[in-house]
Amino acid sequence: MSTETNQNFENEELGTANVPYDESQIQVLEGLEAVRKRPGMYIGSTGPRGLHHLVYEIVDNSIDEALAGFCTHIEVDILPDNVISVRDNGRGIPVGINEKLGLPTVTVVLTVLHAGGKFGGSGYKVSGGLHGVGSSVVNALSEWLEVEISREGKVFSQRFERGTAVSDLTVTGTSENDGTLIRFKADAEIFTETTEYEFEVLQKRLREQAFLNAGLKITLTDLRDADNVVSQEYCYEGGISSFVDFMNKTRGYQVLHDNVIHLSLTDGDSVAEVALQYNDSYNENIISFANNIHTVDGGTHENSFKNGITRILNDYARRHNMLKDADSNLKGDDVREGLTAVISVKLKDAQFEGQTKAKLGNTAMGTLITQLLNEKLSPYLEENPAVGKAVLEKSINAARVREAAQKARELARKKSGLAATRMPEKLADCIWRDAERTELYIVEGDSAGGSAIQGRDRNFQAILSMWGKMLNVEKARLDKVYGNEKLIPIILALGCGIGDDFDLSKLRYGKVIIMADADVDGSHIRTLLLTFFFRYMRPLIEEGHVYIAQPPLFKVSKGKQVRYAFSDEERDTYVAELGGNADIQRYKGLGEMDPEQLWETTMDPAFRTMLRVELTDAAAADETFSILMGDKVEPRRDFIERNAKFALNLDI
Repeated sequence: MSTETNQNFENEELGTANVPYDESQIQVLEGLEAVRKRPGMYIGSTGPRGLHHLVYEIVDNSIDEALAGFCTHIEVDILPDNVISVRDNGRGIPVGINEKLGLPTVTVVLTVLHAGGKFGGSGYKVSGGLHGVGSSVVNALSEWLEVEISREGKVFSQRFERGTAVSDLTVTGTSENDGTLIRFKADAEIFTETTEYEFEVLQKRLREQAFLNAGLKITLTDLRDADNVVSQEYCYEGGISSFVDFMNKTRGYQVLHDNVIHLSLTDGDSVAEVALQYNDSYNENIISFANNIHTVDGGTHENSFKNGITRILNDYARRHNMLKDADSNLKGDDVREGLTAVISVKLKDAQFEGQTKAKLGNTAMGTLITQLLNEKLSPYLEENPAVGKAVLEKSINAARVREAAQKARELARKKSGLAATRMPEKLADCIWRDAERTELYIVEGDSAGGSAIQGRDRNFQAILSMWGKMLNVEKARLDKVYGNEKLIPIILALGCGIGDDFDLSKLRYGKVIIMADADVDGSHIRTLLLTFFFRYMRPLIEEGHVYIAQPPLFKVSKGKQVRYAFSDEERDTYVAELGGNADIQRYKGLGEMDPEQLWETTMDPAFRTMLRVELTDAAAADETFSILMGDKVEPRRDFIERNAKFALNLDI
């Protein structure tokens, strides 16, 4: 989540009419200056996500060595002062003189954009780092970087500071083994928000890479606290089959067939690999990769997999009379309900859409996936009829539920006016109709709703009061969602439909703000709403329309002086500022605030602070919702035990 604090700014006219535009206005950035000038173009952001991306770029180079068959172990250490160390036992970056630039090759790799062994086709057949900017970008955005290369019986070393070499490449020792070691410290001038790495974030990515490269050992060690060293080793001989098994077990799903179905096909330099297993949930969980890069937006390989499995299961159902001639074909959503699958393709000259490599564009990989399913999945189902029957029974049941949901949706429209323009009774609408300027507060309880209605600016702020806890959609089938009396008012108010009918262009409010009490019940309500938005209105989150209000926890007053505190620490600070002996009121709920207080602290755009809900990793979000809101208790207990923060109360 990101924090948004609204402030008022004065506008000033920029006098540009007399500014000349000639050759003096054209700036040429040399070397790695462009990276430091616009780091977001190369790593996405200069926040925590970009910081961790530095590690991924260096690790990806080591994994490319593994893909080429020369690396079996990668060691990643988080050293004191948040220095990162990445060591592999690959061939070592070449150290010979580059004929074109007259510099050692390793120096060129670390200081010149688009320099590496991934463009000519001979260094690597398959590579994830296809843009060729990884190592040099990390170097440019580091306060310092050191490289040690073990090659040809010698150890070569060189140091850089903010992308510039401050020493020559020199021989500093001997070694019987080959490999590369890179140590770097992220530059605080670039990463102004934080330079502290999160072990769990790196852990997830490195474990994922170990799954994708069967047999590769990756070790992650946190050495920042000498008294509490944490180390994890990942190595999975089962590859992506182990990945599927891990995801199902982590979410606590009951699988429909014991063995993960693993299929692979090779065509020249291209390899297509799929692992899949069905479970008892209502959700699909498909993750795709190309050259070990997570293709978040899918692409030709993922599209072909979805289309192919739908066609093959329909054909199987027809051949075995599980679908009659009069029955309609199963839809994609039907056959993917309860499916966990990993698609991994490796190919030469991968074509990604955009710098972030989020979508694969190679049409040949779609053809190869289709061929794989035709040649391998169809025979597998014939040879394993129990698996085929279990999968088809679940898919056919999902189709029946979908049809029931359609009827429930039509009935709900008739009963509640979903198809008309009538708004919910509990909605206090705003005057303006421009979605870019309006916002909807979803408030639990009539008391809090009444304060919000009286305290709001009715020109652009609408209030929807809810009562009681809503349906947990993680445990409910689609037909139950459409007919739920707690969800219908939200659907009506937003105006953009849900599920397959969702249309973001019809959204009535640009900001959808969840305003709940700062207690356990309030947290539960927020979680239930976020689960609903994630499962049935995901574009609301993806496009940044969902916010969480931040009401104060305390009112600190002394005489006529009043302060509102949002944490225990802020409360104590205000008490000290007021000279002690201040009156402290702990707000147990929004209903305890009068309209003026609620406006001043939580709803006034000039002073309020809100959290915007962001979806940076859909797979991780899917896992979290499945664990926390699903039926299985054990995964939820494990999650809470790992993430709970305990407070020690010494006031005895």
